Amino acid sequence: MSQDVVFDLGGVVFRWEPLVVLQTLFPKQVTDEAVAKQWSGEIFQTFHPDADWALFDLGRIDPEPLAQRIAARTGLAEADLRHLIANIPAHLLPMQGTVDLIHDLKAQGHRLYYLSNMPAGYADQLVRVNPFFSQFDDGIFSAHVQQIKPLPDIFATAQKRWPLRGQPVFIDDVQHNIDAAEQHGWQGIRFETPAQVRAALVGQGYLAG
Repeated sequence: MSQDVVFDLGGVVFRWEPLVVLQTLFPKQVTDEAVAKQWSGEIFQTFHPDADWALFDLGRIDPEPLAQRIAARTGLAEADLRHLIANIPAHLLPMQGTVDLIHDLKAQGHRLYYLSNMPAGYADQLVRVNPFFSQFDDGIFSAHVQQIKPLPDIFATAQKRWPLRGQPVFIDDVQHNIDAAEQHGWQGIRFETPAQVRAALVGQGYLAG
């Protein structure tokens, strides 16, 4: 039976490891995991919908004023923040196991969508350089609609835009996004690894073992 499957992107389809990114980009300042955690908390504010970075994901602020805003709040150097913002896309590398899962689901007749909190510049680059986006029937980036997970309006927009049937399966690595999707009547699978999600989809009868 054909099903609608909705993927988050960062942390599910693409690797998103902010501690590794910070230690890689700033080896002299971010000398260990404890410093990386401190920087990550200050910069990203756990990606709360009211955070500075959320404005970037919503398409309401450009990179330069974002760097200025975070620098003013944290005391971190604007130049470092500009460097981080510019170089994040290079670290968003596809997870082969998830890419294989996308191809297998598509081959078995399921309709595939993505729902991602993502700034417009990052989104455009990811779509341009990753041919597997052709496997998706449609998708929504937060910056393109100025709505953001886990707030309910982005799920309502998806529901209106896509011809979803019954309870679509939603795959995300963040629990409050899963909770929001389930409140909208979707089925949530909390992503841990591609193999774990594949096993869950096989167990629910959506994918051949």
